[in-house]
Amino acid sequence: MVEQPMQEHIIVRTTNVTKSFQLGKHELLVLKGISLKIAAGRYISIMGPSGSGKSTLFNMIGGLDKPTSGKVFIDEVDIAQLDAYELAWLRCRKIGYIFQTFNLIPVMTALENVTLPMIFAGTGNDEAMERGMELLRLVGLDQRHSHRPSELSGGQQQRVAVARALANNPAIILADEPTGNLDLKTGEEIIGLLKQMSSERGVTIISATHDFKMLNVSDEVIWIRDGLIDKIEQRDELNISMGTIE
Repeated sequence: MVEQPMQEHIIVRTTNVTKSFQLGKHELLVLKGISLKIAAGRYISIMGPSGSGKSTLFNMIGGLDKPTSGKVFIDEVDIAQLDAYELAWLRCRKIGYIFQTFNLIPVMTALENVTLPMIFAGTGNDEAMERGMELLRLVGLDQRHSHRPSELSGGQQQRVAVARALANNPAIILADEPTGNLDLKTGEEIIGLLKQMSSERGVTIISATHDFKMLNVSDEVIWIRDGLIDKIEQRDELNISMGTIE
């Protein structure tokens, strides 16, 4: 009997997604029909020049905005059909977010920032504190748990943001320019940390980025140009000279 190959689990799927914005009397079409599939557990980088539409696509996948037309599915659920409560539940439980500007709450400690999504999800205080410390330990910041963001370096703040993104054991982490405000060495550390999360926890990482260091760890790179997919490259197809990239 011939064994059938295991079928990949598609965790994100978009079909002919468009997005337009009204600028006065003019309509600006930012996404012009994006169809793609992302398998669970992959490290995906969405790359392209400024204004190409990659951040808009990122927002569609994360349920932060709705397409003008087309559909976005998370685990085969059409997120456009969800009401506000269901969408909030999906974003809280299924997706972790990491932003370029960290988006930590200034008056909260590192531990409080990490546990906040757990509290929203209904986790008890003791369990949230225990898991929060475990996550801070994972990103190397358990000794700084009582520090507020202003008392942490940019790299440390982004590590807290990574821990916060993992708070509710999400299936997907969406990282929007996660190294954009970091120096070269710290950026490499954050990229390594995200790759570790993908490898060890099976988390699907989807990053919208300008950072070509991401190419070293990506399983797949989706190149966006002028609102369309220009090409999709697998890791073994990536052979890109830094001097040739726009």
